[in-house]
Amino acid sequence: MDESSITVLTDYRGLDVAEITELRAKLREAGIKYKVAKNTLIKLAAHELGITSLDEYLEGPTAVAFSTDPVSLAKILVDFAKIHNDLEIKTGLLDKKLVGIEDIKELAKLPTREVLLAQVIGAIQSPMYGFAGSLAGLLRKFVYVLDQVREQKAQA
Repeated sequence: MDESSITVLTDYRGLDVAEITELRAKLREAGIKYKVAKNTLIKLAAHELGITSLDEYLEGPTAVAFSTDPVSLAKILVDFAKIHNDLEIKTGLLDKKLVGIEDIKELAKLPTREVLLAQVIGAIQSPMYGFAGSLAGLLRKFVYVLDQVREQKAQA
């Protein structure tokens, strides 16, 4: 919990072994840790970090997902929960602050870190490409004018 920027508590009751294995594989592929833990251990770990807001959510079977990428974790869990109704997202911690299910669903709607970086790079590159295109157009026009001047001098 300490090293991750997001922690999400889930209730996995009703999921069969194949479904849990599928979820773990998706999370592992994204570099996300997913552990089934006893509620008392989760509570102890949270209290050591000064987090007491999780206590009311620590009932029933609990699995904890940890990640440094909040959007990827939220996307995977929300998408999986849409298909497999038995997966319940209990709550989460985003930078050690309690967030609800709706906040996690909103996070899932955001583009991933890679997409955001690509959008920023595209926004930075776009004016440069426009400027380069304008310069190339000016050079073409200049060459055309020089060619016209050369033709006029050749005719004279």
